[in-house]
Amino acid sequence: MFNLELFNKLPVKILIVAVLIIVTAYFIRKSVQLFFDKTSFLDENREETLMHFTDQVLKVIGLVFFFIYVLSHFYDLTRLVTGSVVVAGALALIFQHIIRDYIMGLAYLFERQINLGDYVIINGNRQGKIEEISMRHLKIRQYDGYLYTVSYGRINELQNGNRGMRRVNESLILNYRQNPDEAFKVMEEVARTCNEKYSDYLLKDLNGEPVEGFKFNQITELNVDYKGHRYSLSGLVKEAYFVDASKRVRYELALAAYVNQLAMAENGEMELDKRTDSQASH
Repeated sequence: MFNLELFNKLPVKILIVAVLIIVTAYFIRKSVQLFFDKTSFLDENREETLMHFTDQVLKVIGLVFFFIYVLSHFYDLTRLVTGSVVVAGALALIFQHIIRDYIMGLAYLFERQINLGDYVIINGNRQGKIEEISMRHLKIRQYDGYLYTVSYGRINELQNGNRGMRRVNESLILNYRQNPDEAFKVMEEVARTCNEKYSDYLLKDLNGEPVEGFKFNQITELNVDYKGHRYSLSGLVKEAYFVDASKRVRYELALAAYVNQLAMAENGEMELDKRTDSQASH
């Protein structure tokens, strides 16, 4: 005979509720996935992002319901919630940063500012590919291989380059004693070289002309870290070629700096002294 008393025991009840929550979350996820499979009004990348976010939401909601159910056997939650306005206010104050992260995460998602796989720059100093979008934070795989995690509340500036195009922006920081006229000639020559050698990387218009070729932007920053001035070069390239194009441009800049003996910011004074001694010996 089926033992009904077994189901009155708390551990068994908790186990059954946990299984029900897991099964319910599984069917909800499958339903959302089936909906995306049968429709086509969203692109594949957007669907993948929403599926990933749905998984995160289901996990959080499932855990919340589970803990509420367990606690309900030990505390009178109705009395606790209705009679503890001060406690609720204190909890809201304590968790205000977490609540802010959730709200901003929903805003970023539903305003379509981010998707999985997007290349982004966060707060001007962190850049890479989005590998995970959770309810509270982003995880970005940087070019150096490190995985950077940032909560939405700490994002002050977000640049998304994943709209079919990205702008390569590379630079040399030259010593303040470097003659700008000489540096300008070298940088302009590098821009011409990049346009000739790497034109296939550039984003083209309907006529096959580059939307924005590689160009020298002159001095974009003075006295960088009290070491020298920044000479920048940029170009608008296809998204798929961004990483490779950046590497090629950096190589051309490094080669030009070496061949033309430009005074770099770190050892500029030493290099200039060598050149002065060399010229004096001749």
